[in-house]
Amino acid sequence: MYLGRFVVVAPAVGAYRVSSRSFPNRKATGRQPGTVTVGPTDDAPETDNPYVEYNCLQETARGAVIGNGSHVDPIAEKLALGYPARDALAEPLLALDFEKDDYDTPRVAGIVGVDPADPSTNADGPGAVIGTVRRDALLVEEVTEPTLVATYETDSPEPVDFSAVDAAGAAREAYDMDFEHEVCAVGVSGSAVEGYATAIVNGTDE
Repeated sequence: MYLGRFVVVAPAVGAYRVSSRSFPNRKATGRQPGTVTVGPTDDAPETDNPYVEYNCLQETARGAVIGNGSHVDPIAEKLALGYPARDALAEPLLALDFEKDDYDTPRVAGIVGVDPADPSTNADGPGAVIGTVRRDALLVEEVTEPTLVATYETDSPEPVDFSAVDAAGAAREAYDMDFEHEVCAVGVSGSAVEGYATAIVNGTDE
């Protein structure tokens, strides 16, 4: 099965995976502390597609944001400014809308390790939210167990079997999930209280 790009979100661990048929020559890179970027490899053909390169992970003091496009940055900005996690996720998704490509590709995102004081969750410890915007809906939900949402097939959040408890395990497990055309994966773990760890698995290194 081909899901395209997807996120897996749980209260204290999450992952983002790029699966791609059209642009497989990409990798994830930690260009600065707390940020991971997806972009072309050195041998990738040139393209003017605006959806090929973007920050897929941004850490803040109130949660770690993961997602499949340029919406990750404004979500992180709003979260850092004090917006509740639910609103920080929903407003940029609504404003940017689905990707204007040939497939009306949904945008997907999640926030891991949300501050327990955040009103968006009922968690006693770290909380999480997940969301997507597609042509026919904007969905934002609190997460209490591992939950997946993808650009294709699984374009509504659904529970998923995901056992990783740390960033390295999350990146590896997401990359190895039995969906077609894996390219790279990023894992994140931790909380707003304890801080975050990140990890990367690139197909170019396999």
